[in-house]
Amino acid sequence: MLIWRLVWAPYVVSGFSRTATTVRLKADTTTVNSHMAVIVLAYFIGSIPFALMLARRWGATDLRGIGSGNLGAANVMRASGVTAGVLVAVLDMAKGAASVWLAALGSTGPVVPAAAGLAAIVGHIYPVWLRFRGGKGVATACGVFAVLTPLAVPPALAIFTAVVWLTKYISLGSVVASIALPPLAYALGSPAPSVLAAIAASIIIVFRHRSNVVRLRMGTERRLGVRA
Repeated sequence: MLIWRLVWAPYVVSGFSRTATTVRLKADTTTVNSHMAVIVLAYFIGSIPFALMLARRWGATDLRGIGSGNLGAANVMRASGVTAGVLVAVLDMAKGAASVWLAALGSTGPVVPAAAGLAAIVGHIYPVWLRFRGGKGVATACGVFAVLTPLAVPPALAIFTAVVWLTKYISLGSVVASIALPPLAYALGSPAPSVLAAIAASIIIVFRHRSNVVRLRMGTERRLGVRA
C-alpha cells in the first residue's frame, strides 16, 4: 500500500487532473461557440430589410432609388405613407429587442447580449443581402437598448421627440439622441458592456448620418412631412 501511494498515486491524481482540465476546456469551447453563434444570428436578424419589403408592398418599386435612398422608417414614411413608416419602425425595433432577448436566454452576464445587440444594429446598417447597404440603425438601436438599458431609452426618446418637434428634422433628432444615449446609460447605472455597446452604436449611427449633417448645414435636408 505504501509503495502504491508513493509510486502510482501521483500518476492517478495527475490523470484525473488532466481529464478534468480537458472536460473544462471542451465545455468552455462549447460555450464560446454557442455565444458566437448567437451573435452571428443577431446580425442576420438585424439584417432583415423590413423597410425594403414593406415599401414594395405599399407600391414603391425600390426604396433605394427614392428620397434619401435609405432603408429606414423615415424614408418609407416619405415614399409610402405614415402607416408603412410606423410599421417599419416597429418591426425594426422588434428585431433589435429580439436579438438581445435571444442572447440573454443562453447567457448569464451582460457581455453576450450587448454584443448581440450591437451585431443586430450592424446587420441593419450593413446587411450582407443588400451589398452592405442598409438603413441607419436608429429604430433597431432603440429596440436593442430598450432591453439593454431600459432606464436610458425613455429620456433619449424624449430628446429625439423634442428635437424633431422643434426642428422637423428626423435626422437631427436621431443624431442628438444617439449622442445622448451613452452618457444617459452610464449615469443611470447600466452595465459596462451595455454602455460600451451604446458608445459603439452612437459612433456608427452618427457616421451613417454624415450626409444628413452636410445637408443640415447647407439647409437642404428634408423636413418631416415632405413626401419623396
